[in-house]
Amino acid sequence: MSSVPSEGLTYAAAGVDTEAGDKAVELMKAAVAKTHGPEVLGGVGAFAGLFDASALKAYDRPLLASSTDGVGTKIVIARALGVHDTIGQDLVAMVVDDIVVCGAKPLVMTDYIACGRVVPERIADIVRGIAEGCEMAGVALVGGETAEHPGVMEPDDYDVAGAAIGVVEASRLLGPERVRAGDVVVAMASSGLHSNGYSLVRRVVEHAGWSLSTVVPELGRTVGEELLEPTRIYSQLCVSMAESFDGLRAFSHVTGGGLAANLARVLPKGLAASVARDAWDLPAVFSVVQAAGSVPWNDLESTLNMGVGMVAVVAPSEADALIAASAAAGVPAWTLGTVGADAGLPTGPDVVRGAKGVDGGTVVLSGTYRA
Repeated sequence: MSSVPSEGLTYAAAGVDTEAGDKAVELMKAAVAKTHGPEVLGGVGAFAGLFDASALKAYDRPLLASSTDGVGTKIVIARALGVHDTIGQDLVAMVVDDIVVCGAKPLVMTDYIACGRVVPERIADIVRGIAEGCEMAGVALVGGETAEHPGVMEPDDYDVAGAAIGVVEASRLLGPERVRAGDVVVAMASSGLHSNGYSLVRRVVEHAGWSLSTVVPELGRTVGEELLEPTRIYSQLCVSMAESFDGLRAFSHVTGGGLAANLARVLPKGLAASVARDAWDLPAVFSVVQAAGSVPWNDLESTLNMGVGMVAVVAPSEADALIAASAAAGVPAWTLGTVGADAGLPTGPDVVRGAKGVDGGTVVLSGTYRA
């Protein structure tokens, strides 16, 4: 039996430092406040975040869209490098870019941080990154929670999660119901690995005998710098496109499962999208991972985004203008292929039909990647 301190057991003696938590809140308040417009009421510290939704009165039939996510094992890289202010952008991207897929405008976001020990400066760095991501996404960070879990997590362990809510006019809802044969599939470039597939990537790094400080010539920087590259946030660009292009049919956020599986989710049953693998230059990080781990190409492309972070399906008459709009916003874009009738090809590595519980359309991959 363990001994009891002479002054008795306290919450601090059990491993929870409420004063450190309060200090963390003070350090993060300014960053959070920068995401608040006049619609946010009450500031930081209330039990619930308040957002004035009066603007929804202008909608004929407002639909609320919600999403929640984390950043997976990419967080291991952030912890190992002691760099905690970029993982927040990853979190925001993973959450809000799922919302914009249906054409919704993200309104508010909340975050949750679980840790073994509250280090105020570290928590503040994480939340500052989340707040900066929210600014980039045009969403208000209206609340959050930091939970100290001694005995469950190691002192320097932490994990992050977030949730967001957006709104879309029912008549402007994007999705499979809008997609037609003849539509064009447009890719929007990723910034790198984003926040999926890190269990595979970390295993490849280990297999290659690299450390996070190893400089890989093909990457032009260290392994750690490449792996910690923040996820691109597409939300404001996608919202603008949804408002500007009547021929926009659907978006697909390329996350876990890769390009084909996520694109298949936003296609209707009976239609198939062709994707030419040689339609773009494969970013170096993907070929480096493949070569270093001898990863089968089909496994690689069903795990990583392969340089495509978001996909738009659009009427052919507006494809060129949409590509130009993306480029003007600083996001390279290009034509991947077209939508046509599903030829009934058997499902296999190059033919993906439906995904993640969605009985949707089909994606047919052809050709080989060009480095």
